[in-house]
Order: sequence, then C-alpha cells, then structure tokens
Amino acid sequence: MEERLQKILAKAGIASRRGSEQLIRDGRITVNGRPITELGFKADPAKDTITFDGKPLTFEHKVYVLLNKPAGYVTTLADPQGRPIVSDLLQDFPERLFPVGRLDLDTEGALLMTNDGELGNTILHPRYEVKKTYEAWVAGFPSAKELGRLERGIEIDGVRTRPAQIRVLKRDKNQSLVEVIIHEGKKRQVRKMFQAIDHRVIHLKRTAYGKLRLGSLARGKYRILTINDLKKIFSQKIPFTIKNILA
Repeated sequence: MEERLQKILAKAGIASRRGSEQLIRDGRITVNGRPITELGFKADPAKDTITFDGKPLTFEHKVYVLLNKPAGYVTTLADPQGRPIVSDLLQDFPERLFPVGRLDLDTEGALLMTNDGELGNTILHPRYEVKKTYEAWVAGFPSAKELGRLERGIEIDGVRTRPAQIRVLKRDKNQSLVEVIIHEGKKRQVRKMFQAIDHRVIHLKRTAYGKLRLGSLARGKYRILTINDLKKIFSQKIPFTIKNILA
C-alpha cells in the first residue's frame, strides 16, 4: 500500500516524521534509484526500493527507552562541535534510536529515545497535549502573583504560552524549587518563562512525560519501557494511530 515517504521513513525508525521531511528535502532518500525531494511523494515499501544514504530501508523491532539525560549532552545524533551526544549513552542497542523532542545542553532529566518515528511524532503533536513535568530551581522567591502570570500564559518571543500548572515545592536560602507542568515544547521555554518574571532558572530537570515518571533512575542511565509505560504518557485520548501499539 502506498504511503507518504516521510511516514514510511518514520516507521522504519530513520527519524521522526518531521526529521524525515528534512532528509527528503536534503536529497538523502531515493525510490527505485531516483532521488526524491518532494514531500508529498508516495511509495509502497513492499514493492519499491527505498534507500537512505544509499542503504535500503529495513523495518526494525521497535525499542522504547527512558533515559535520564545528564547536563552537558546535546539532544541530537551528531554534533559538529564534538560535544557528547545522548546516543553515546545507549551504545548497547543495535537499533538507531533518536530522541523524542529535546532537552537543552544544560538541562537534565527524562528523555524518551526510540526508533519508532510514528510514536515519536504523535507524542510531539500538539493535538494530544502530552504533559511534560519539570522541576526548576529558580533565583529568589516568586510571588503568587508572578506565578499566576505563568499559569495563565505569558508572552515569550512574541508568542503567548499556553496555560501551565505551577507549584512551589521548596524554598531554600535565596532560591525556590518549583514544579512546572506544560504541554508545549518551545525552545528553552521554562527558562524563558521564569526569565520573564525576573527569576532566573539555576537548574532544570524534566521529571515526567504524562504520568511516566523518571523516578529513581540514576543520571546517565536508562530503562526499557513496556507497553504499560507507554500508556502512561497519554491522558484520556490515546491516538488512534498508535492504538495497535498500545493494545
């Protein structure tokens, strides 16, 4: 059956659907020997020969991993500056795993890694509003009024953030530990939110995707996720496209 090329690449674990679109634009995909740069191009993986950088696609066993990313690692599969990359921490896997979303270089915590581009794309899609929970140590003691601004939404880089859930967990000397729950993924969003109310983020850690929590997983370590783990990521509405995975 014919499908859009980026969907086929995502199913093969090459990259997320968005990442696959960039590979197509870059001319790294061929179908029956012809380079394809058209995003709407359709192919049938059962009949057509599809290659990525000259290598035929293979459809791997799907792997789902929760990694406790340390600070100092970039959330990419390669880095021209030679910095450590998150895949360095997952060398036990023969599959090519990619991160679902990103964490900044100086942010640590929960990071999903998989070769299932379809699931990764679904988790990132705004329609499903997958909640991400962070714990942020911030300078000073934000007032209830200031935190209320963040909860209602605040303008960052000309765009208003969606409503957030905020609560103070602890106050210590001249800083506060604040829990932040959002379902967006704008670049450095949590840091920019607190910067907007003049309380700089000192340390940031993501602790959960939905109800899938990092728990006691040690920094730099990972665990393989079960189907029940994956179900915890989503709230009430499980996407139709992955119901077969979560059945």
